[in-house]
Amino acid sequence: METLLFFIILVFLIAARPNHIRFVKSDNGSASGHSLAGALLDKGTSGEFMIYSHLEKLGEPNRLLPHLHLPKSDGTTIEIDLVMIARTGIYVFESKNFSGCIFGDEDSRYWTQTMKRGPKHQFYNPIWENESSISSLKRQLALEADAFKSYVVFSDRCTLKKMYVQSGPVKVVNRHLIVREIIKDMAELPDIFTPLEIKQIYSELALYTLTAAAIGQARIETVRLE
Repeated sequence: METLLFFIILVFLIAARPNHIRFVKSDNGSASGHSLAGALLDKGTSGEFMIYSHLEKLGEPNRLLPHLHLPKSDGTTIEIDLVMIARTGIYVFESKNFSGCIFGDEDSRYWTQTMKRGPKHQFYNPIWENESSISSLKRQLALEADAFKSYVVFSDRCTLKKMYVQSGPVKVVNRHLIVREIIKDMAELPDIFTPLEIKQIYSELALYTLTAAAIGQARIETVRLE
């Protein structure tokens, strides 16, 4: 049984390798700092990796950027799970790789996760989390709010219950529905970026695809210089 399990994991690692290389390095060599095994075993990173793998199916001219660390107005940074730049706008993804049942709405400060066995768990409204990410992107790129689309993506292991979301540019979906929903959005929305503008935005944001480790090292170097 252990041999069979090892073989299954090995086959999956080999199949996922090309996606993972693009996920951690993107087109210009910036790294997320996660090995493939690490990305798949780390709960949060594996969720982002799987979203990335789904979105890659949409092809060009769309461009994907994982693990952005943008500066905030107070001097700190905000981490953005994943961004996709497309003709119809900039899609900003907040990944929640949870299990169980999820209850929440866009106006509540906290949402609730319940499991069949175990206590309830409250977590900060992920729509509000993504709004903070979009605010930083708006400031960085000097773009209007209607250029951004907010996607909160939960794993396929959880059930979204009593989910009240009415804002047009906000979607809360399970992972397997993400491509379908974005294709639907793209069909209904006008193009606002040319392929050249997509590349320019990508190049500007790619400067911020630093890992937490890289940011920490940069801070150490800054202290040394001071």
